[in-house]
Amino acid sequence: MEKKTAKAFAPATVANVAVGFDILGFPLDAVGDTVTVERIDPAPGASPAVTLAGTDGVVSTLPTDPERNTATAPLIRLREDQGLPFGFRVSVRKGIPLSSGMGGSAASSVGALTAANSLLPEPLPRESLLKYALLGEELASGSPHGDNAAPCLLGGLTLLRSLDPVEAVRIPVPEGLRVVLVHPHRELDTRSSRGVLPRDLPLKEYVAQSSRLAAFVAACYAGNLDLMARSLKDGLIEPRRAPLIPAFHSVQRAALQAGALGCSISGSGPSVFALCRSDDEAEKARRAMAAAWEAAGVPCDSWTGRISQAGARILENGQAGGAA
Repeated sequence: MEKKTAKAFAPATVANVAVGFDILGFPLDAVGDTVTVERIDPAPGASPAVTLAGTDGVVSTLPTDPERNTATAPLIRLREDQGLPFGFRVSVRKGIPLSSGMGGSAASSVGALTAANSLLPEPLPRESLLKYALLGEELASGSPHGDNAAPCLLGGLTLLRSLDPVEAVRIPVPEGLRVVLVHPHRELDTRSSRGVLPRDLPLKEYVAQSSRLAAFVAACYAGNLDLMARSLKDGLIEPRRAPLIPAFHSVQRAALQAGALGCSISGSGPSVFALCRSDDEAEKARRAMAAAWEAAGVPCDSWTGRISQAGARILENGQAGGAA
């Protein structure tokens, strides 16, 4: 009997990773979206359709029009491209806050695609879903940047080499590397955050950032955390976005003083991430970062963990299938 319903978990993501604007990202399993997709056969004489059954969780006020919702719009295109004789009904439980810089739009898209793909007579390779996930990103932010969607879908530290054709590369994660992610209870719309960036940047800044990105990737392959610490600095985007985030420099300073390898803005913000050498150092940095925001009168949520190597996956009996 063909499966009619599937549920997928799609983790939050840290995009840019300081040095890789629009091309680098990784997922963190500590928080994410859960998307349930039901295969719906149309009534006799009717056309198959994609519908949104509802959204709940930490966000419940997303667009109800399937053409405008990041979970359903990619499925509309998937159904059309594959010539499917059936449609989908989608329910989204949001674990990722709205406009948080944690890849919430990508998680909804990727979760829906992962669940729907498992219901196809012949599921597509995971990499083939990325072009559909990018439709959700474009719908949410106005541009099809894939530094959230690619790691959410594929897992691991992911470098988006090309959008046309879509190609993503997995970067090795050094042993012991841990992540801290802290979300202040503020919203920062992606379009607004991108709006503060100039169209043209000084060549000197671009060259310096390119050298740090190259050194960061080299550090990952070599497992050299000292080189990573020297490289994990954003001189291009962070200075222009930091004024949009309350107490950002205090939080960053707290993380570095607590021993973090580096600390910067997660995606478009306002969330902030840090990379650390161990679980103990990550917990120390998490407490310091949260305390800095609390001292500024800004409540926050915080998490630590490994970079998820699984990315989005089907939930079996309420549990995630595949290793983190």
